Amino acid sequence: MGEHKARKGLIRIELDEENGVVKDVKITGDFFIHPENTIEELENRLRHHRIEELESLIDDFFALRMDVEMPYINVEDFKIALKKALSD
Repeated sequence: MGEHKARKGLIRIELDEENGVVKDVKITGDFFIHPENTIEELENRLRHHRIEELESLIDDFFALRMDVEMPYINVEDFKIALKKALSD
């Protein structure tokens, strides 16, 4: 599990991978994001992809979702939590 304390929030990412491919991912923490289904959509986007693709997938996901509001957290915070999850 990777955990990152953002400016005003906490992001946790848990990954299950097999042979370098993400089987499951769970993003939790103490942060606000709207629309509420954004995290579920991001989790679905990351599943079944190679580990080395995940950072760019996060970038692409948020670049296409102009409607997402994330007060006090940003895309880099998710990527830091991801890096910590991968280093465990």
